[in-house]
Amino acid sequence: MVARTNGRTGNDGGSRRSTTHSGSASRPATGTRTTRVSRSTGAGRTSGGGRSGGTARRSGAGRPTGTGRSNGAGRSNRKTRASVPPSPSPARRIAGVLAWALAVTSLTGTLARMLPADLQALPYLPVLIAVTPWFALCAAIALAFALAGRRWIAALAAVACIVVQAWWQRPFLSLSSSLSPAAIAAVSGASANTRDAYARVMTCNVYKGRADAASIVKLVSEQRVEVLALQETTDEFVQALDEAGIRDYLPYSQVSTSDGVYGNGLWSATPLGDPADDDVNSSASFMPGGTVTFDGTDVRFVSVHTTSPTRGYWRQWKRSLDELGLMRSHGNVRYVFMGDFNATTDHASFRGFLGDRFSDAAQLAGHGFTFTWPADRFPLPRFAGIDHVVLDKGMTAGQMQVKRIPGSDHAALLATIAVG
Repeated sequence: MVARTNGRTGNDGGSRRSTTHSGSASRPATGTRTTRVSRSTGAGRTSGGGRSGGTARRSGAGRPTGTGRSNGAGRSNRKTRASVPPSPSPARRIAGVLAWALAVTSLTGTLARMLPADLQALPYLPVLIAVTPWFALCAAIALAFALAGRRWIAALAAVACIVVQAWWQRPFLSLSSSLSPAAIAAVSGASANTRDAYARVMTCNVYKGRADAASIVKLVSEQRVEVLALQETTDEFVQALDEAGIRDYLPYSQVSTSDGVYGNGLWSATPLGDPADDDVNSSASFMPGGTVTFDGTDVRFVSVHTTSPTRGYWRQWKRSLDELGLMRSHGNVRYVFMGDFNATTDHASFRGFLGDRFSDAAQLAGHGFTFTWPADRFPLPRFAGIDHVVLDKGMTAGQMQVKRIPGSDHAALLATIAVG
């Protein structure tokens, strides 16, 4: 009570306050109040040297714990960034897009080739299937881009296309039969020998009579051709052939036309036995035939021209090939068909015509593709083998050649055949 009275009057106040603080241990209430005041004011803590740590914890200023947490978050962010794979480069993305585009194109062409004949006659599919061999090249390029862009599914699709295409096209690149030295010697003389079992033959679509007749006669002379088949002839063209001297080499012929404008024809170095305007009874055109005798063996030659697969004629195209397929039943005659089939070996209808009896000469020779069309669209290369020499069972072929004829949209196809 005395201390409180003196403190209020101010007499010797400083000493009395010191006494009061020094005796705070015996008066816990006073000390407790003082401590509470200090906690409620930040200034009191700051001035108290021993409580500076508490001040740091309360105010959050300069707290080492907070700094530690911030560093931990940085480490977490660095770990997250390290776990995310880097984005592909623009070059790799472009390679991936090209890989998929080419792989899908290759798959489309490959699947189209697998379709049955009826479905292959749907609009524009015959045109797509005509370029089937090129889808192997497309798949090879797709594979290269897929590997560069790391598109493994696209790479697998490309490999599958390449394998399937290689299986389909292998006959063109592997020799299945070979000509004897006697056959090669027989067609290598200064002039054609019509008394043996070998012959150099040639076929060409003359593009509605626009082909250069003199070039054809020159090629016949140089190649010592014994049998020639031409398609889309006109009366004027036949006359031009005569004027160019075709009868000096091939004096016997049979030409016929179903519409009185364009026709097909056969020319031979030896007489044509039993000539006919149409051996096939085709809805496409008259396909003339004639028999040539080789060393006692009779062979029936037919000049072929089927319907072109164009808009409005898709089904007619298939029908004309099916009509050719009926020739397989004529077992008492040995045939050689030459001409513009408007189909490749990738078309199911053409393969149906071949069946297990006839063979494509280019596949028998095994020396590569014989692309004959189109021959007049420079710089576009010839990309479809729609002209053929088709042989009956037991015959062989070789020395396949493709020669350009000015004025025609088809190149000429030549082959050496052995009929025995």
